[in-house]
Amino acid sequence: MDKLFRIFEITEELASEISAGPKRDHFHDFEELIIISKGRLNHFIDFRADEVNGPFACYISMGKTHRLEPESDLRGWVINYKTEFIPDSKLSFYSNFKDFTNIPLNDEVCVENLLNLCKVINAEYSWDYTDFTILRHLVNSVISMLDSQMRRNVPADSEVKSTQLTVFNNFLRILEANFRRDEGVSFYADKMNMSERNLNIICKNNFQKSVSEIIEARKLIEARKMLIYSDKSVSEIGFEIGYNEKSYFTRVFRSRLGMTPSSYRDKIRRMIS
Repeated sequence: MDKLFRIFEITEELASEISAGPKRDHFHDFEELIIISKGRLNHFIDFRADEVNGPFACYISMGKTHRLEPESDLRGWVINYKTEFIPDSKLSFYSNFKDFTNIPLNDEVCVENLLNLCKVINAEYSWDYTDFTILRHLVNSVISMLDSQMRRNVPADSEVKSTQLTVFNNFLRILEANFRRDEGVSFYADKMNMSERNLNIICKNNFQKSVSEIIEARKLIEARKMLIYSDKSVSEIGFEIGYNEKSYFTRVFRSRLGMTPSSYRDKIRRMIS
């Protein structure tokens, strides 16, 4: 994308065109945020499928391989922006630890507010002179609303939810600083001054994954980026993210993605060429 930002509506015509068109995996040099008010979508990220039903939102970070297979009744909005337009957003941070960032929108008021915001953003974007400062504030409002919806989806009372979310985000920050090391659950529990059991409970409540699953997901997301954007060997990449043996790294990668690191790299490079 040669623009800093763009927004467009998923109309009946566009949904039908995408649904009837060729199904190709691809990846972007920009961030993508999809707000769906109704309809069904099969969403493939890094060659793995997830079926989602509206209303929902999904975020696809730059560089993730994905494919959309919508039904013709899909309606909503798509927002694309370069990373420098909104650096270090909460959705971008969470996507480092999760293959899919799909957010069910269970609150009708939230859905209405998001759709209205998209209309305001589209109107602002349609001016001959576009004020990107205003657009940035508006898109940040969309991201904040989605982050709030993610927190509301956590099944706990408000006081417990707030405390657990703080602990969970602290864990993610510690993991981000240390995931390249060959460390397990006990290392992070010690860093958090808590038991492995309690840290696992908090991670399950907030991310529906265990501590070890989140650690592994962060390593493999980084591995996929390195396989795409670097010429380092599979052994070098595995070593850099804390897998001291190539065979173990390959086995973990294949168990999660259904192919070896070398096959993944070859598939991506064929797509690019």
